[in-house]
Amino acid sequence: MKLLPYTLRKLSIWLLLFMAVWGALFYFTIIDEVMDETDDTLENYAQLIINEALADPEVLHTERNLMSLYYFHPISTTEGENFRDMFYDSFVYREIEEEEEPVRVLRTAFCMPTGQYYELEIMISTLERDDMVYAILWYIGALFLLFLVCVTLGTRAILHKVFQPLNRLVVWLQQLHPGTEVPPLDNPTDIREFRVLTDAAADMAQRSRKAYEEQKRFIENASHELQTPLAIAMGKLELLAEQENLSEKNLKELDAIYSTLGRAVKLNKSLLLLSRIENGQYAETEKVSIDRIIDDLLPDLMEVYEHKRIQLRRQMQPDAPFIVRCNPALVHILVTNLIKNGMVHNRENGSLTITTTATTLVVANSGEQPLDSNLLFQRFAHSVDRKKDSTGLGLAIAYSIACSSGLALTYGWEEGMHVFMLSRR
Repeated sequence: MKLLPYTLRKLSIWLLLFMAVWGALFYFTIIDEVMDETDDTLENYAQLIINEALADPEVLHTERNLMSLYYFHPISTTEGENFRDMFYDSFVYREIEEEEEPVRVLRTAFCMPTGQYYELEIMISTLERDDMVYAILWYIGALFLLFLVCVTLGTRAILHKVFQPLNRLVVWLQQLHPGTEVPPLDNPTDIREFRVLTDAAADMAQRSRKAYEEQKRFIENASHELQTPLAIAMGKLELLAEQENLSEKNLKELDAIYSTLGRAVKLNKSLLLLSRIENGQYAETEKVSIDRIIDDLLPDLMEVYEHKRIQLRRQMQPDAPFIVRCNPALVHILVTNLIKNGMVHNRENGSLTITTTATTLVVANSGEQPLDSNLLFQRFAHSVDRKKDSTGLGLAIAYSIACSSGLALTYGWEEGMHVFMLSRR
């Protein structure tokens, strides 16, 4: 998730919780205040009615007035002396409206000059209070939503402005590629942290570019300097082997030395190729048919390894070839290494099955025991039947090419067969 939406989501959640708690506290505070005002009104009415009753006992026989409903009930002296005022909500049936109406009730007691205690039950309608409560609730909800929308939009606008230098820096970083010039970085900002980040990123890019060029130059120079003496040594061995006074034992020793030098030459070329792949020096890509590469390779490879009498089985879908977009030279090396690996590490009279679909290439060859998949694609990893002419880099190069081309290369062991699968990610 991008930084701006992530920050807005977090702020929105926090504001929602904060405003919900604030709204609830405000609502219940208002309700409590309204209830207090209603109870104060009831107390005032009750005191007025009690004063009228004390001045005119005839009031004790009345039940209501224009302001409220009230009732007098004579009670005993013990009840009057121990009486505690109470407030509660109730309902009163209105004959005119033929429905019950919510009221707030106060029950209190007082003593007449004659010594008789009376309980006064006074009621006041709460319809207006309920309407006011509903209005307050709706206003709080509307204000809450309006505040949340305004804060969210305002925060988004501010954060969008604040994060512009960071967005420009991200776009600039995406333009950096190994082997290419560092693009200019124009990212003015008044925010100190972003200025420091911009300067650090520009400096890092320049140092990475310089290190890349130095590494590339060193690899190429080292490979060239190694290749020349190796070629000279092999040439001198060939001249030495042509001398007539050499014994059969000496010729065998020279052949072993020549094979070792040949392996060193191949190792040098493989390491150079692997370094170039990992440094991204093969940037040109195009659509390549894996099936066509296989059909071109198989005749030559089968002829080279004819002595092993390998039984080849080729399976494909003519109407759905396996097409990938990558560097044509690299994909040719990738397919060659996989098929060659299946032949070099195959047993005599073994089998080799090559299957292609529209999305996968599967190379399966006979084997004696499964391989360690954790070490198989590492450099200089050899199989249990290590070959003299193997550099230990074939599968490492294939895996590196697959990763750089957006492909997946996996290994499995199925029914006595080593199975290598190449597929799209």
